Amino acid sequence: MDAAKSWVSEVSTVRWRGLGAAESIAPLIKQGLTDERLPSTQAIVSCIPAETLDLLWAGMNGLDMKRQVIAACMALPLAIGSLGAAQTSETLLLWPEGAPGALGTADKDRPSMTVYHAPPAEDVRPAIIICPGGGYGHLALDHEGHEIARWANSLGITGIVLEYRHRGKGYGHPAPLQDAQRAIRSTRARAKEWGIDPGRVGILGFSAGGHLASSASVHFDGGQSDAVDPVERQPCRPDFSVLCYPVIAFGQPFTHMGSQINLLGKEAESALVLELSSERQVTKNTPPAFLFHTTADKAVPVQNSLVYYLALVEQQVPCELHVFEEGRHGIGLAKGHAAAQWPELCQRWLLARGVLAVKQE
Repeated sequence: MDAAKSWVSEVSTVRWRGLGAAESIAPLIKQGLTDERLPSTQAIVSCIPAETLDLLWAGMNGLDMKRQVIAACMALPLAIGSLGAAQTSETLLLWPEGAPGALGTADKDRPSMTVYHAPPAEDVRPAIIICPGGGYGHLALDHEGHEIARWANSLGITGIVLEYRHRGKGYGHPAPLQDAQRAIRSTRARAKEWGIDPGRVGILGFSAGGHLASSASVHFDGGQSDAVDPVERQPCRPDFSVLCYPVIAFGQPFTHMGSQINLLGKEAESALVLELSSERQVTKNTPPAFLFHTTADKAVPVQNSLVYYLALVEQQVPCELHVFEEGRHGIGLAKGHAAAQWPELCQRWLLARGVLAVKQE
């Protein structure tokens, strides 16, 4: 059993690292096929959560059982992300004593974050706040939240799913931004406890969650040094951002009007629309960004990513944009689409930015 777990974990690491994978994985595959310590594939299968087995066997009927497992380990990075040590998570209220502007004390009035701790390591780890999409009217917590946190864990990043307030809970601006800023501050305040590097705390968002992530990237402060609440003493500027088919611009022909109305209302003043148009607020202090979008996205047109990317370039902020031709809106990790490359591309960008450390052989 221990040998099987070690083998699966090592294949997982090589598959996600994305550097020299072809050379590194070959001996592992040979070992998987020949190592006498793995004579029964049941040992390997027992390391894999039962809910992922259907995915593992899909499309591999012509292979024997051990070869199926090995092929699945190479082909399904999301499944691989769930192998090895089980992730631990905890859910915390952003404001245990009550959020600013709260309309009550029900669950909907108490924003929270679910922390998926990265596996223990000798060095401190990065962390990323994950903002699910939903047009500021609901939250796509599964495929744009918890699933993404598990992917982050597979890279050695602590993933923190933000359950922020929105119109479906009775809230508009500034509540979502307050929640995102508080999540960043809270993560830094507990960095020592969680084994996190406070200088590598980023934010990631999908769709309207991408708007929230970009808003946090252009509206931030250095913390209030004399605050009674120690969390409020922490800065809320993210160190990097990952924006996935994000809503960016308001008041434009390509604006996702549902998000704008839910956040600002139907009769928002032009100054507020301008303030919450992230591409108009980019400065040289805006954190580096990775973006991906699809041309086929009709709900949130690709122009949203383009204008933010161009604003970053104008301000000489490090950034990277990937636009894929096909893929509907809301595809998350984009399994089954050409855009499924984005997690690996993002990983390489995080390595290049120094957010992830290059593993020494």
